[in-house]
Amino acid sequence: MSIKNLLLRNGIFCSRVTSHSKLKSFFPMVWPIPIGNNFVRLGADYDGGYVIPNDLNGIKACFSPGVGNISKFEEDLALLGIPSYMADGSINQLPIQNSEFHFTKKFLSDRSTKTEIRLNDWVSNVVGDETGDFILQMDIEGGEYAVIYDTPVEILKKFRILAIEFHKLDLLASSGGFELIRFTFSKLLKIFSVVHIHPNNYRKPISIGGFLIPPIMEFTFLRNDRIGHIKKKVDKDFKLSFPHYLDTPNKPTKLNYTLPECWYNPKN
Repeated sequence: MSIKNLLLRNGIFCSRVTSHSKLKSFFPMVWPIPIGNNFVRLGADYDGGYVIPNDLNGIKACFSPGVGNISKFEEDLALLGIPSYMADGSINQLPIQNSEFHFTKKFLSDRSTKTEIRLNDWVSNVVGDETGDFILQMDIEGGEYAVIYDTPVEILKKFRILAIEFHKLDLLASSGGFELIRFTFSKLLKIFSVVHIHPNNYRKPISIGGFLIPPIMEFTFLRNDRIGHIKKKVDKDFKLSFPHYLDTPNKPTKLNYTLPECWYNPKN
């Protein structure tokens, strides 16, 4: 493990402030590409719901680490005949029982122990060499960076859609945090494209170097080989705008925040 031991296993260390030019170079990497309104919302009306591409035909299963007390996302997939493999070491059983649900009482991590499991090991144990596409829906409170760093590319390629809640994005302000976050997205963007971003309104955006950075955001990715398939349905005059009509605040009793313009290209 490098990047200074994944910045002390994601705890990050104090380092110099990220330059304005570096920050400016980061945002175009993650600008969502337009796929029109070819989206569906799965999951809860508020926290626990995700806007994902309407490209679910042929999906074999969902891997969903970080369960908590909500399983509405997986329930919606079950109605489509898509089973979910769920992992969370903080609970003893799932909040809802369903024949399409399969539970592992472990935390997703970058190592496999009695209480943790690597994504590589988990996927291999469940599906082996089975071909087909899967969904990854991951909300593991900051552990996503270590997991993505650890997971081999050939495992990531098994997923057609990723719905990931990224935490600690305000660490873009420090050079160490910036390098960790940039590396994480660079690895994913070799295989996937960002198609949607939604700020979590539990924390308000922070101004860093003249840019507004929501500390927690939900990113939806679509594997690059599926982009052409879904873009056939896009009107040539379609323009990105945020929030998407399917977006809702994670916490309805708190002030909602619109995605700052630096995170998308309004001319696209």
